[in-house]
Amino acid sequence: MAVQLMIILGAASLLTIFSHTSALPPETISNAADTLSSSGYIAMSLTLTLVSDVLLSHRNSATIFTPPDDSFCDNGQPSLALLQIHFSPLAFSLSSLRSLPFGTKIPTMSTSRFLTITTPPSSDQFSINDVKILGSPIFDDGSLIVFGIENFFDPNFTIPETPVRSPSFDHCTAAFGGYGNFSFHDAANVLISRGYSVMASFLNLQLLGFLSQPTLTVFSPVDEVMIDYSGRFPDYSSLFLRHVLPCKISFSDLVNVDDGTSFDTYLDGFKIKIDRSGGTFKVNEVSIAFPDMYNSDWFVIHGIREVLSLPMPEEEVNDGEGDPFDEIPAKTSGTTLIAAAPDRSEF
Repeated sequence: MAVQLMIILGAASLLTIFSHTSALPPETISNAADTLSSSGYIAMSLTLTLVSDVLLSHRNSATIFTPPDDSFCDNGQPSLALLQIHFSPLAFSLSSLRSLPFGTKIPTMSTSRFLTITTPPSSDQFSINDVKILGSPIFDDGSLIVFGIENFFDPNFTIPETPVRSPSFDHCTAAFGGYGNFSFHDAANVLISRGYSVMASFLNLQLLGFLSQPTLTVFSPVDEVMIDYSGRFPDYSSLFLRHVLPCKISFSDLVNVDDGTSFDTYLDGFKIKIDRSGGTFKVNEVSIAFPDMYNSDWFVIHGIREVLSLPMPEEEVNDGEGDPFDEIPAKTSGTTLIAAAPDRSEF
């Protein structure tokens, strides 16, 4: 009871300072808090309920790392600054985190502090800031993911900095040639389970053809923003191709790539630009919500919350009229795409 009262009083003082809007649905916060409480993480359950507006305002995805109740008792009510480093604005699954190499920086709600992957190579014990992650997520609905950790992260934790060379993507150019038998089955299943089933349908159509195994990066918009395109069959190829890069760029690459770097997509003439500002990662001004949602040796998927838009035709920019979802006729390079499109029921 003492720890509960301590959490309530501390959180109430924060709520008098900050706004009361949370981009994540209230039911998501409520379900996560209930799951935390029933799993024995009562202190963080109360904290999340009372300060979600403070730490998750204007966020549509997040990962929370929660210490056990004993840590709250031992350390007292955590400050806002300490809580911020236990909340990341990106959704990371366990497989996503495990794919990150030692030393990778993870953004937090603090603009000045990052978390650091400290899992030794070839180790089964996964850790961040030298604090062990306790197995699978406690809660995971695709937009909010909660992990248990052994103790609070040390806000002053550091590891020796090693020189980081920006990855080279000179080979990142689009090309077609024949059709290979490369399955997207596993990746499509992950997308469907996370609420990205429209992009899963595109992948299952095998719209891209290769003579040899490719390397690909897919930026997958979530289903609810794709509904405006249902039934617009002529636009499907353009919609799909502009979200696919002809090289693999994992989250650990995004962390190290030069800010402002542009990449070709499979839609001829359409590029995406990487923007890193604080802890936010964007492609063409669209935030990455779920990095490394699926990551294999040759293929990676990042979840995004909006569609990568085509530039408006010049006449529409001038007169301010027209359908904002109008598509510029697609120009594709190489061989002709498969004409088949997903049935409307897929949407």
